[in-house]
Amino acid sequence: MKYFIIAGERSGDLHGSNLIKAIVSADNQAEIKAWGGDYMQEAGAEIKKHYRDLAFMGFLEVLKNLPKILGFIGECKKTIGEFKPDAIILIDYAGFNMRIAKWAKKNGYKVFYYISPKVWAWNQSRAWSLKKNLDRLFVIFPFEVAFFKKYNFEVEFVGNPLFDAISTFKPASDFLKRNELSDKKIIALLPGSRKQEVEKMLNLMVATQNKFPDYQYVIAGVGNLPLSFYEPFLNENIKLIIDQTYDLLSHSAAALVTSGTATLETALLGVPQVVCYKTSGFSYNIAKWVIKVPYISLVNLVAQKEVVKELIQDDLTIENVSNELDKIINNQSFRNQQMLDYKHVKESLGEVGASEKTGRRIVEILNSTKQ
Repeated sequence: MKYFIIAGERSGDLHGSNLIKAIVSADNQAEIKAWGGDYMQEAGAEIKKHYRDLAFMGFLEVLKNLPKILGFIGECKKTIGEFKPDAIILIDYAGFNMRIAKWAKKNGYKVFYYISPKVWAWNQSRAWSLKKNLDRLFVIFPFEVAFFKKYNFEVEFVGNPLFDAISTFKPASDFLKRNELSDKKIIALLPGSRKQEVEKMLNLMVATQNKFPDYQYVIAGVGNLPLSFYEPFLNENIKLIIDQTYDLLSHSAAALVTSGTATLETALLGVPQVVCYKTSGFSYNIAKWVIKVPYISLVNLVAQKEVVKELIQDDLTIENVSNELDKIINNQSFRNQQMLDYKHVKESLGEVGASEKTGRRIVEILNSTKQ
């Protein structure tokens, strides 16, 4: 059968790659084309457009680039129409993929969504649109099942795909030597993967280094941004590694993390963290108005309480970051409590195999409709 998959960012690319492996395992005749990235290509998909071209962050940035985004949507529809897949599989990336879902359903395609748009966070009425336009929704957080039940929408909880990546991860014993890092303890900086957010976050993150002279700072860089982009932030005590985030976290004493999937990855790898987030004033004011959940980090949302400190917008200052970093480094009872809360978060997220389970279910559903 033929599958078309759309992932618009790095985390979706990672989970999409595991999904592709599962589909190919269940359907040895699978032909897969995608909008995605390097991970999905390595797993066997033919990439028609790379996600680096699709990365726009915040309401203002999306509005400024709206003509380009609408052009991409038209291009994507044309590619799908030429390919004529048996199934379209959408991975997160809500603004783009929900438009594709509406068009695809209207045009008679089977539509599956893996990793639900965060409709529970804002504009909750979009749940009706998902119910109308999808053949099946696979969710990765247990609280999402209860949320969609309010809309009489039965969804499948498959567990969290981060377990798929983390369960197979083995820390490299030569990580420090290979990256020419010293023996000092490490504070990891995870500023994100989009150019706009990295620019905002790194200036502030590195500004705290003078408060912690006994530690080395290491930036978790991403390969889709050029090395020259990071160079202004580097010095003798601030180093850069590229696409080795799990290795970095496994060697770190603490982390400063831009809100997003990385907050949950950091928790699952057992690293104390402070969550940082800043966007344009315009985007932030809109977000304050529309967001319906009390936290922005996935760790706190899953726990339904503050497990990690969130420093957002005006609260994101050098002084506040330094104070919170000091707590997770030097206050043992504070660290112990965060580790205990991490354990409870991990237990609530299910088991390894979310992507494998989802891929297998998609093939099963398609086969049953053809019989």
